[in-house]
Amino acid sequence: MLDRPEPAREHLAPPYPTEHAVSYETDEEKVETLKRWWKENGLSVVAGAALGIAGIYGWRLWINHQETTASVASTVFEQLMVEASADQVDAVAKQAQVLDEEFASTPYPALGSLVAAKALYDAGQSAEAIAALQRVIDTAPDPALTTIAAVRQARIQLAEGQLDAAEQTLRGRDNSPAFAGEIAAVRGDIAAARGDISAARAAYQQAIEQGSSLSQLIRLKIDNLPAAG
Repeated sequence: MLDRPEPAREHLAPPYPTEHAVSYETDEEKVETLKRWWKENGLSVVAGAALGIAGIYGWRLWINHQETTASVASTVFEQLMVEASADQVDAVAKQAQVLDEEFASTPYPALGSLVAAKALYDAGQSAEAIAALQRVIDTAPDPALTTIAAVRQARIQLAEGQLDAAEQTLRGRDNSPAFAGEIAAVRGDIAAARGDISAARAAYQQAIEQGSSLSQLIRLKIDNLPAAG
């Protein structure tokens, strides 16, 4: 029996040589591609990440600063209130100045000036009280605070006989529905001080209709107005 010739070994496919070669070559290409991409873009990626982290950190610092500032301003305002209740006018004015100079980004300067204005007026310092209220009108971030200050300022001006100034203070304030009754009441007082009885009566009636907190007092004022001639 003849022996069959053994197949030539060079024709036998080695176990998985082609597959491994391709896989190894592809992995190498991926690594090289990644290296090239990182070389071209790595700096911008790191910079972007750093900026993102810095932005978050900066935002947190800003929030913490705002909270700390508001907390300190609140403490100063509370001290101002204590001093106002004790009629320590000079101390109140000083604390209001601190709020104006150091905590302008908070609502407390306006609130402090409102309290200071009352303390000053009660102490007979009308001009200083008017100035304190003017600061609120000029700088308060909340329109409601500016309107409150304007109404109070007009009342002081009226009490001081400054009728034109009081009228000017209230000019353009009719677009404040929440304070319409109080504004109308002061307009009525100005008209009565001028001797314009019909205008005073109309303004007082408007104040009552618009819900002034002084409605009972205003009815007494209407009753005390001279009869229409």
